[in-house]
This record gives sequence, structure tokens and C-alpha cells, in this order.
Amino acid sequence: METNQPHITNLIERCKKFDKNAQLLLYKAYYSAMYNTAHRILKDSFEAEDIMQEAFLTAFTKLASYKGEVAFGAWLKRIVINKSLTQLKKNNRYEEVKMEVIPNDTIDDEAIDYKDLNPKKVLNTLQNLKENYRVVLTLNLIEGYDYEEIAQILKYTNENVRTTISRAKKKLKQVLLAENTQIQAYGK
Repeated sequence: METNQPHITNLIERCKKFDKNAQLLLYKAYYSAMYNTAHRILKDSFEAEDIMQEAFLTAFTKLASYKGEVAFGAWLKRIVINKSLTQLKKNNRYEEVKMEVIPNDTIDDEAIDYKDLNPKKVLNTLQNLKENYRVVLTLNLIEGYDYEEIAQILKYTNENVRTTISRAKKKLKQVLLAENTQIQAYGK
């Protein structure tokens, strides 16, 4: 997405001068990725569309604060993620769960046969996890944020993020193993 950085930089400079054509080109360049990010968090296409639109409006109005220290797409994605999480909280669908730091449970030694794993099935399974597991795994595995960044975004402690991600991965693995066992028992 940021492969044509001089072009993006030029568009940003034009947007700072309120060039509507540049805004439209920048919007078209990032629309799909930002919509997908919002949709993965919100699980609602209409809300994702609204949040994405709000994020672009915010980005265009606060473009003067963009210093270029990170790629524009990363800066914009952070706006989209923050607005998406705020929307989840407004909907009362996202319940903050205070986690106690507990010793790691023994991890299931049962292995998943990754060559038979369908990526769409994994994403669908992830989308059906409880909200806090889905959000942390989306931020970590799909959006690529590390534990510290997730802790800042969600206003959790690093320990809490590590514990939640560990539990979410364990739950995802359990569900995938259970589904795989069902498929084997009943035939493909």
C-alpha cells in the first residue's frame, strides 16, 4: 500500500492545502484496508463503514499533526482502530474484563495439522470467539501490533495483554481442534 511513498507524500501535502481531488485519491488508496480493519473489530459492515468515514474525516482535519514518523497508512489505521474500539464500548458489546495474572496452564500438546487448516475457517472461528479474545487476536495476529502497542490501545497492562492473548490463542486452538475432530468423526 505504501510502495509509492513519494506519491502518498505528495497527496498528503496537497490534502493539507484542502485539495479535494487529493483527498479522494488518498481515500481510494486506503479505503479497503481501513474498512477491513474496522469490520474485523466491529463485525458489522454498516458500523465499519461509518467508522471508516469518521476516521478519514478525523485524519483530514488533523493532517497537520501527522509528522511522517510512521507510514501514513499506519497512522490512519491507528485512528480507525481507536474509533472502532470506542464504538464497541458505546455499544456495550465490549466488556472490559480485569484479568488476574495467573501462572501459565499446561498448554495442550495436541497438535493441529496445519496443512489441512483452511485460512477462511480460522478467520471465521476467530470472529466467533468472545469479544475481548477476538479483539486482541485481531490486533496481534492480523493487524500486527505487539503486546506493548495493544496494551496502549486497549489501556491494559502488558501482563493483561499477554495473558489475554495466550488464553485467546488457546481457545482458538481448542475450537479448531474440536471442529477438526468433528469433521474426522463424521467424514469430510
